[in-house]
Amino acid sequence: MRLWTTATRAAWAAVALSLCVAGTSAQAPARRALTVADLNRVRAINDPQRSPDGQWVAYTVSRVDTVKDRSDSDLWMTTWDGATTVRLTYSDENESAPRWSPDGKRLAFLSSRQGAKGSQVWLLERAGGEAEKITDLKGGVSSVAWSPDGTRLALVVNDPDPDSSATPKPKPIVVDRYAFKRDGQGYLDKLHGHVWVFDLATRKAQQITTGDVDDESPAWSPDGTRLAFISAREKDAERTENTDVYVVEAKAGATPARLTTFEGADEGPLSWSPDGKYVAYRQAHEPKHTGYGGGFGTVALVPATGGPATLLTQKLDRLVSGSRWSPAGATIAGIVTDDQRQYLVRVRADGSGWDRIASTMPVVTAFSEGADGGFAVIATSPTQPAELYAVDAQGTRRLTHVNAWIDSIALSTATVVTSRSDDGNEVHGILRRPAGAAPGARLPMIVRPHGGPAGQDALQFDFEKELLAAQGWAVLAPNYRGSNGRGGAYTVAIAGDWCDKEVRDIRGMVDQLIKDGVADESRLGVGGWSYGGILTDCLIAADPRFKAATSGAGVSNVFGMYGHDQYIVQYDLELGQPWKNVDKWMKVSNAFFHADRIKTPTLFLGGSSDWNVPVLGGEQMYQALKSLGIDTELIVYPGEPHGIRRPSFQRDRLERYVAWYRKYLAPPVP
Repeated sequence: MRLWTTATRAAWAAVALSLCVAGTSAQAPARRALTVADLNRVRAINDPQRSPDGQWVAYTVSRVDTVKDRSDSDLWMTTWDGATTVRLTYSDENESAPRWSPDGKRLAFLSSRQGAKGSQVWLLERAGGEAEKITDLKGGVSSVAWSPDGTRLALVVNDPDPDSSATPKPKPIVVDRYAFKRDGQGYLDKLHGHVWVFDLATRKAQQITTGDVDDESPAWSPDGTRLAFISAREKDAERTENTDVYVVEAKAGATPARLTTFEGADEGPLSWSPDGKYVAYRQAHEPKHTGYGGGFGTVALVPATGGPATLLTQKLDRLVSGSRWSPAGATIAGIVTDDQRQYLVRVRADGSGWDRIASTMPVVTAFSEGADGGFAVIATSPTQPAELYAVDAQGTRRLTHVNAWIDSIALSTATVVTSRSDDGNEVHGILRRPAGAAPGARLPMIVRPHGGPAGQDALQFDFEKELLAAQGWAVLAPNYRGSNGRGGAYTVAIAGDWCDKEVRDIRGMVDQLIKDGVADESRLGVGGWSYGGILTDCLIAADPRFKAATSGAGVSNVFGMYGHDQYIVQYDLELGQPWKNVDKWMKVSNAFFHADRIKTPTLFLGGSSDWNVPVLGGEQMYQALKSLGIDTELIVYPGEPHGIRRPSFQRDRLERYVAWYRKYLAPPVP
């Protein structure tokens, strides 16, 4: 293990200071512009876990392995005062899901190192030493949770492939289920994940749940006799995406009991009250809003023996994620997604309200609460990539510096902007002005609508937008209707009516920034990924002012996606069957059927293995523009799902964005 302590930092600081004093003309180096190559320097920090005694925080750090062209994640831990940081793992494989034993002496984690069959469970002593692999379960493990007495682990184990030979023979794919595709998996088979219990003394595992369903998020009761979990076990759940909270005795052959009866999505993480009487969870969207789950999430309690659920944050009208009971038992902690911000909250279990936890960072993405009430959080701001922080009675203090390199970069200035659409709707967005831009100067501007649609652009670090701003362009991120952070009604305002209100909101914000002297109307670009790609297609079909566009993982001919992508349930519930609702399907496919209006040179991109928004959408729009004589290109990333994973492809995509915008947004020749 390698230590990086405050004493070490102080020593290096003293050396640096002496060098500065020795050089009479020495000055702090000038900050430079961000480049595509800097993407390799970004460290992703995740999954903070406070130790039971509160003295340590375990977490993961991911980096780019440029030789193997993939991401690699390792385990780290740091003391609560930030004085000592220890790297725990060094393997070439990913380590994830660090979980402390109840006595705080060991960490369980998942890894596929040493030829493991999928991810397996490993144990590591906090005092040091080599990690030990303790499971060898065919199919692999995807979740791990300690029993309260530290003698057992609850696991989610994936069913093994019956053909487990080193070189399995190709077999016909037999499809007989309603929803039969999923991004990252392709055609769905009959293999599922189930809850198992692993005994640490005997090193034997018992399967607890069975069935032709997936079970997830297992959580132990305080007395260690039962497990709560999430599953979709009700009839026709596949056609509604209904999920519920179940509880089962932690022994083989036990029958799960359904606790929740909400017809929509009930979600984890699950957390038991300290007295074992209630299970906290998140009640999400109704079936008809299955495509807008990012806008809904109410902290809820259900009696562990069954009975009506109590909704604790319904009046807040904001997505609350987390649902983790505090050690004291009076509150449940979570993260509220508010307008362009995410903050910690303690929800009072008696239903009397909630309290916001103060933090100096505008966006909190993950947390772990200790017995002393202090939180370890992952947080970010527009000028600071994610780092680990401590939030307690003394305030907020930074514990890690995994992205300290950002201090040498000249970053944009991010400000919140507001506009009104032609129908009076108020829209909020974030405008980034490039570093060094002259005050009051009109700038070429690129509009980058987010995906989702039920997500939002928040006040956090965004490499892509910073890279575009580093080229001298203003970058606008509008939170159009359909975004979350402003209540459920705002999120579902576009349900069944895509590419109408969102386009009006974005065009209205562009108009406002042109009027305010921010944007150069003759040099406007647009682009996005997923729903941002869909909106890009809609915008260039509606507004000829855009001189360049990049449309990633988008679709305009929605007819072509029926039975081809993973959204059959959303289509059924939101649009209806296309042969019965032709007009509605035509309306949401407007950009494709009006492709002849498009004059904007457009770069289309997508992954060949994307079943979320398949590359078919980009292929069709590329073919349409090519036939119309509009400048266009199509880039297909082989083997990539919806989110491009291979680091070299991520860099390639950014380089192509910059080159495309440079080509068509170049200043006019005098």
